[in-house]
Amino acid sequence: MHEASTQRLAELPGATESNSRALTIRQYRRFAYQIGFVLVVGALGWAAWENVQANIAVRNLNLGFAFLNQEAGFGIPFSVLPYSETDSYGWVFVVGVANTMLVAFLGIIAATVLGFAIGIARLSPNWAVANAALVYIEAVRNLPLLLHVLIWYNVVIRSLPPARQAISVGNVAFLSNRGIFLPWLTTGLGAWTLCAIGLLTVAGLGFILHRSRLRREASGEGLPTIRLCAIWIGAVVVGVLVVAHATIHFEIPELRGFNFGGGIALSPELAALVIALATYNASFIAELIRGAIEAVDRGQREAALSLGLDRMKTLRLVVIPQAVRLLVPPLTNQYLHLLKASSLATVIGYPDIVNIFVGTTLNQTGRAIEIMGLTMAVFLALSLGITGLSNLYNRHMRIVGR
Repeated sequence: MHEASTQRLAELPGATESNSRALTIRQYRRFAYQIGFVLVVGALGWAAWENVQANIAVRNLNLGFAFLNQEAGFGIPFSVLPYSETDSYGWVFVVGVANTMLVAFLGIIAATVLGFAIGIARLSPNWAVANAALVYIEAVRNLPLLLHVLIWYNVVIRSLPPARQAISVGNVAFLSNRGIFLPWLTTGLGAWTLCAIGLLTVAGLGFILHRSRLRREASGEGLPTIRLCAIWIGAVVVGVLVVAHATIHFEIPELRGFNFGGGIALSPELAALVIALATYNASFIAELIRGAIEAVDRGQREAALSLGLDRMKTLRLVVIPQAVRLLVPPLTNQYLHLLKASSLATVIGYPDIVNIFVGTTLNQTGRAIEIMGLTMAVFLALSLGITGLSNLYNRHMRIVGR
């Protein structure tokens, strides 16, 4: 009855014209709101810029990045890239970015592995294992992250014995108050060559994933990505060894005088910061993983068990692949939090970009606007990079209908 009356009203003369007129009015109103919003934002931005210019004029300051070419004149205790006191402030910026990326990369890897293990343990049918994971989660995530950093640095790392009495782990890794010393592979290649090789490897892996996604969208069946990625990585390694005439050496740390040499050394500040970020964020990641696994329909588990799969195979082959699709967005937010929380390195003296660029460089040059702008741009770029990779993985893992 209602549909019939509505249809009769729509067929009345002039009904179509009045509907079109109302639609046009709504469109103009929306367009006017958008124009007004843009004008307000533009006016606020212009007022902020005028205020900045007025303050610069009062203090007789000149904006510019020429200071990046000046000699820094201060040392950096730990650096991923080669650095000396005669390098410029621009290279200090690059070193700070590299040190920040190292902390973020190690922290994300360690937090993901630890959080995944704790999240699975949280769902264990074993009462002791499940409650031990629960105690860890509640005890760790309810303490401030800054307190974690200070505890790991001042209470744990600094309390380790000196190098001569270092704690040995299988005679290949050593723990002392001078840092953590681990075995490492060396090739004799320069840092820029290794960066180029890394970019080539990542580009090849991205191409394989892209082709697999296109094939899945077209036919519903992707490529054997794990096998192809392993083949590509092996081909890059072999090609580098052949073309560059490089040789791979496995170096084990050994005591030389008052400290260790060989292998790779993690400074006390780096070790404390990575462990604190990993353990703290792992508690949140564990809960995310538990929630994602429990969100998978129980019928999926029952169907897998009815096919004769045990609990571990059910998790690995049925539950976890479906849970990953639900897990990626909140996990990305946790990664972004970890990246930004790496700026707490300042409190223990780790030379990240905030410490050596916003701290030391700003105090020496007084270029607050330029330095703050560059630092903000770095964190924004790194955050957008993590978000972009997450979106690519999310599109790769999505279910494609045919």
